[in-house]
Amino acid sequence: MKHWLVKQEPSAYSWDDFVQDGKTAWTGVRNFQARNNLQAMRRGDRVLYYHSVTGKAVVGEAGVVREAYPDPTAQEAGWVCVDLAPVKTLPRPVTLEEIKADTRLETIALLRQSRLSVMPLTAAEYRVIRGLARK
Repeated sequence: MKHWLVKQEPSAYSWDDFVQDGKTAWTGVRNFQARNNLQAMRRGDRVLYYHSVTGKAVVGEAGVVREAYPDPTAQEAGWVCVDLAPVKTLPRPVTLEEIKADTRLETIALLRQSRLSVMPLTAAEYRVIRGLARK
C-alpha cells in the first residue's frame, strides 16, 4: 500500500462535501507530476485530504477505490482521474504550522513542492501526521 496527500480548497470541495457524497472522481488535475502521481495510485492506497488556501490543514483520510482512468473533464487526451472514498475524519485537523514544526516532516512534499495538488507520502510521514491528529 502506498500513501498520498491530495489538496483541495474547502470553498471548492470541502472534506464535509466529500463525506456527504461518499465518493468522488478526483478530476481536474492539470499538472504532469500530479497526473503521474494519480496514475501511480492503486486501489486500497490511503490518501490524506488537505484543505488548502483557507484552513491549511489535513482534515481526513480517504482511500483509492478506482485506479486511474481518463478524466471526463479534460479537453485533451492524457489526463486522468481516480475515484476516492472517505474513510474517516481525523480526530482533529493537523495544521500546516504543525507540519512545518515537526522535524520528522521536514522533507515532506507538501513543504518542498507546495503547489503540487497530488503528492506521495512515505509510510512514516503518513503515520506522523495521523499521530499528530490524535494529540
